[in-house]
Amino acid sequence: MTRVYVRMQKKVKAKYADELKLGDIAFIQAPEDIKQKFQKVSIHTVTKKDGEFIVIEGFLLLSILQKVFPDVEFELVGPTETIIQVESRKFKPSVVFVFVVWVVLFIGTAMSIMNFHYDVGMPEVHETIHYIFTGERTSQPLWIQIPYSIGLGIGMVLFLNHWFKKRINEEPSPLEIELFKYEQDIDEYIRHYENDLNDDRRHF
Repeated sequence: MTRVYVRMQKKVKAKYADELKLGDIAFIQAPEDIKQKFQKVSIHTVTKKDGEFIVIEGFLLLSILQKVFPDVEFELVGPTETIIQVESRKFKPSVVFVFVVWVVLFIGTAMSIMNFHYDVGMPEVHETIHYIFTGERTSQPLWIQIPYSIGLGIGMVLFLNHWFKKRINEEPSPLEIELFKYEQDIDEYIRHYENDLNDDRRHF
């Protein structure tokens, strides 16, 4: 009996009316002469009834494959589910929309930084540092405030590990890690609430 290894992908994208085949949602390890035959097996056709997400469960996938190829032994390795994200019409933001969002984020970030510095008394700290080094009192120690402001911006760039679209190094930034955790939580939520083995008509 021929043994075929199937490794399901964690997440793939599709559009309405797309016919999902085994090769679209999984990697297959099989003899080359029959590998393409397995890859072309139809698994599911995406319809509007499916909504935005579909979960293809490995258990049901194996049952489909065994019906089509009863003389082949399939073994599932790796992930046991594949999330299908159905893409609807893409939204292309206008230049005005992007500019408005940028202005709002810029003002909000600036207000947050200023409020933080006011709460911790940063101006007084700079005045005290100036007095310690010079023995003079001033409300605007620019030789401290200017380098501090520049250093604050440089520190944020290093913290986020990006200069516009260019990555400074390969280490992920804390923001990227939090976004990764957030996407994992969403995927786990989808697997829990969209994976209904008793309702195979929804997925297949």
